[in-house]
Amino acid sequence: MNVRILHLLKGASEVKGSAVVIDVFRAFTVEGFLLAQNAAEVIPVADETEARSYPDAVLIGERRGYRLPGFDYGNSPSSIDGLDFSGKRVVHTTSAGTQGIAACMERADEVLAAALTNAAATAAYLRRNAPEEVSLLCMGLMGERDTEEDVLCARYIKALLEDEDPSQILKEVPLLKDGEGRKFFDPSQQDRFPEADFALCTDVDRFDFAMRVERRGSRCVTMRVDV
Repeated sequence: MNVRILHLLKGASEVKGSAVVIDVFRAFTVEGFLLAQNAAEVIPVADETEARSYPDAVLIGERRGYRLPGFDYGNSPSSIDGLDFSGKRVVHTTSAGTQGIAACMERADEVLAAALTNAAATAAYLRRNAPEEVSLLCMGLMGERDTEEDVLCARYIKALLEDEDPSQILKEVPLLKDGEGRKFFDPSQQDRFPEADFALCTDVDRFDFAMRVERRGSRCVTMRVDV
């Protein structure tokens, strides 16, 4: 298994084999919560207009961290934690993570979505299926600038796939609050980045399932895959 770490939207053009699109703060943490809370269908889309085109759907999305006007929720795990989404279709659009999915769908053999909350499960899924090529795509900030949390998540998954000890990598998780995670502790940004989101996004391996993105007709759907 050849495992590569790629970066940002420009890295999406280089994906091969199984592509793992990583967005820790916060897109794929949110999708993990949605699937754990029984959403019937999670539809990641890149375009805001497309997101609004789905009738009777729960709309979750942001641009530059702000909840999109008229959407039910922003891209915040703490805003949905504990809610029951049974039987509900959820459409999700973000500045980075869902953009990465759209960019990889035509290039990769399969696409997975990952965050720290399901990193080990993602690695277990890949080990079980043993693809020749794995592309770990760190989406960073708006797909344009690397961020520590996504790179750390990629390093953790890569270590698990290569039978390396990840303990030193995991010791860096609390330090994320001193980097990109500072925004969650900034009183002036609580409307965009509530403090509670940081703990939820860094709850390593909270979920025991991978998230595979599949084509269903004209749309993509993020599916829970128990491992």
